[in-house]
Amino acid sequence: MKMAWSEEAVRQLRERYGPDVTGFRLVYDTEGCGCAVNGVPALWAVDAPAPGHETAESEPFALSIDPRQALFFEDALRIDYRSDNRSFRLSSDSQIYTSRLILADRRHEAAANA
Repeated sequence: MKMAWSEEAVRQLRERYGPDVTGFRLVYDTEGCGCAVNGVPALWAVDAPAPGHETAESEPFALSIDPRQALFFEDALRIDYRSDNRSFRLSSDSQIYTSRLILADRRHEAAANA
């Protein structure tokens, strides 16, 4: 998988999560959606990839994904920021996955749950 980030998306993500944010996880979130095929894309700020997750080709942020969820996405993706509605959009050359990408800060989560 390859992820391209627009300059404005990078700026907005650093503004939201701080200049030290280095990595994200792309997830197909099924929480509360009924079943595993009904989900929504989400982007989580994380400290490091989870064990067993794949690492995407991605700059300036590291990006990981659970290989079981990778089938929901194409190989080449983009994240843009839309200033008109202050939201992030996940898209590819053939589709828009969401124009309101869900964001969550999951950094330090493992330490907090220990």
